[in-house]
Formats: sequence, C-alpha cells, structure tokens
Amino acid sequence: MTTEATLPTTSASPTGRQLWTRARGITLALVLLLAGAVAIAVVRSDARHGELDPRSADPYGSRAVAELLADRGVSTRVVTTLADARAATGRDTTLLVAVPDRLTERQQTELHSATAGSGGRTVLVAPGSASVERLVPGVTADPALSIDSTLSPDCDLPAARRAGTADTGGIRYTSTGLGADACYPSRRLATLLRVPETPEATTREATAGDTVVLGAPDIFYNSHLDEHGNASLALQLLGSRPHLVWYLPSLSDATAPEDERGFFDLLPSGWLWGTLQLFIAAALAALWRARRMGPLVPEKLPVAVRASETVEGRARLYHKAGARDRAAAALRSTTRTRLAPLVGVPVAQAHAPEALLPALSAHLHGDRQPLHTLLFGPPPSDDAALIALADQLDALEREVRRP
Repeated sequence: MTTEATLPTTSASPTGRQLWTRARGITLALVLLLAGAVAIAVVRSDARHGELDPRSADPYGSRAVAELLADRGVSTRVVTTLADARAATGRDTTLLVAVPDRLTERQQTELHSATAGSGGRTVLVAPGSASVERLVPGVTADPALSIDSTLSPDCDLPAARRAGTADTGGIRYTSTGLGADACYPSRRLATLLRVPETPEATTREATAGDTVVLGAPDIFYNSHLDEHGNASLALQLLGSRPHLVWYLPSLSDATAPEDERGFFDLLPSGWLWGTLQLFIAAALAALWRARRMGPLVPEKLPVAVRASETVEGRARLYHKAGARDRAAAALRSTTRTRLAPLVGVPVAQAHAPEALLPALSAHLHGDRQPLHTLLFGPPPSDDAALIALADQLDALEREVRRP
C-alpha cells in the first residue's frame, strides 16, 4: 500500500509575520500620534491648571491680581453658579465673567438681564461671537483674531491711556452703540470695548454702570501681569468698585438647563481640530498603503500547483458557467497545436484549416470533412456532446502518434 506524501499548504493567506510587517508602520504611527496627544494633554492640563482663578498661583492663574486689589481695599469673591453671580450684581460691584462661552444661551440671556441697569461694571473676558451678542447687544466679534498681542490704547478712555500698551490682542470687536469706547485697535477693530449702560452715560470714569469686553485674558495672568501696562489696566478695570465678584462658570452649575447641553457641549475645546488632524493622518496612511494603479504584474505563487489541479479547476469553472463553447475551443486549439508538428505543419499555421487539414488527411489517409468538423466545427450542444468531442480528439491524437 502506498502512502501519498503530504503536500505543502496551498493557502495564499498571509502569515502573522507578514501581517505584522505590513501593519507595523501604521501601528507605529498611531502609537506615536496617541502618545503625542496624551503628552500635549498632560502638558496643557498642568500649564492651565486654575486658569483665570484668583485663588491659583500657577502661571495662568490670577492670584496676583486679587492680592494687588486686596492691597487697595477691593474684596474678591469667587462664585461658580449663575444664581450667585446674579445675586451679587449691584452698583458697588464689579462682576468678572472668566469664560463667557461656557454659559448656555439661556444662562447668557439671564446674566444680561441681571447686569443691565444694575449700575455696576461687568467685565467679559474674551467672549466669542455668539456669546457677546447675547451678553452685550449691539457688539459683534470679528472672526479674524488680532495678529499682534501687545497693542497701544489709541482711545480717550482714561484707564487705557494711563496703562499704555497692554496684552489685549485676541478677539476683535465692533459696537453699534453710542458712547462706546473702542480701545487697543488691531486693523481698525478694538480689542477692548467699554459700553455704557445708556447712551447718556458718556462719562469716561467708571461711576456709571458699564460693560467692558476684553479680547484676551493675558492681562489677568500671573505670568503676564508684570509686562507692559497689564497690571495697571487690570487693576483699573477691576478696582473701580469696592467689591469684585469673580465668576468662574462651571459645567456642573445646577442652574444650567440639562436640555440645552448636548453631546458636543461636554467635549473639551479643540476637539474639532483634533478630529480633523486624525482624519488627515488616516487619509495619508491610507494613501501610503493603498495599491498603486498600473499594469498587471505577474507574481510567483506561494506554492507549486499541479497541472492536473489547474485543469480540473478551470474545467469546474467552465462547467459552472455553462461555457461549453469556450471549453470546446480550448480542447480543439490544444489538439491542433500538438498535431501540427506531428504532420509537418508549423505551429504558427496549426489553426489554419487550409494548412493543417491536407497534411493531416494525407497522414491518416481518411476523409477530410470529418476532420474539419472535429477540429474546426461548431461548439457542442450539451455536456454529453462535449465529452464525446474530448474523446474523439484524444483518439485522433493517439492515432496520429501511432507508428
């Protein structure tokens, strides 16, 4: 009894090593991208801890401003809810809103209703376009930011003229209201606006109620307070009343209506740019790894395939497709190619009836017409006729080869 030798695997599936070789570039890029994102997040979280918080001594905190105000007799109280901020408004109070954009639309509307007509001062730190229009009607924010950070006052507001140059460059604003002071302009748009409560309140000193819109928070940072006229401007804007209420809006504020907070409101700022960067990186990786369009290139098979397996596989494909015409044409073409050298006909003329049939008839001493039908006839009508054709072609070749 013979035992058939074990054949090598015929699977063309890539091995684990091949998969790793192909994917290690993308994997490494993704790991580096993730590590960079985590590192940036950690650095930013450490650097911005307690940002604009008068209790924080970090570089981006505002404890230095609060201590300087305390030396001048101005008390500072931190609030984190809208209810406390509304209750604190009054003629002898300055209300600083650290991050106006963190408030919902309804909160911004309610805050404006509380501050309007209170007689006090409201300082808004870098409110965006939608926020400033609700908090200070008549004021709009330009989408283009200031190119320079340090700007000159170029206005008649006494506080700005005494402070001189300051780091107010950021968001730029325009106002349609009468009597508004437009200071620290950048390309003809102000980065600091003082808007009085009424057009009649045109006094330049902070004795009447007003709202100050500041384009950047830099003058309140501990790390920037000693630069230029930042300290002077910050103390004058926040020290005009004996009491300062420092409002740090919080996402956990119970007064914020839950129905106004969507999924995107809970995401940190900058998520859109981060997502865009990831999309661009994925697109570049896909372009790098994509198949190049071009002419077909023959490739070596991973294993040796027996000729009988190839013939059987093609035959099954022909049978499945019902392509008896193609199968018959392949059988006849192969038979003619093998018979031509046996009867003295060049292979180049093996498929020409006028060259092959006379030589074949002379060799067999038979009738020419059956040979023409056998070698160049129409395709068989069914599978039985195809099998009969294959048998006849095989018999013809054996007879020609017979000595």
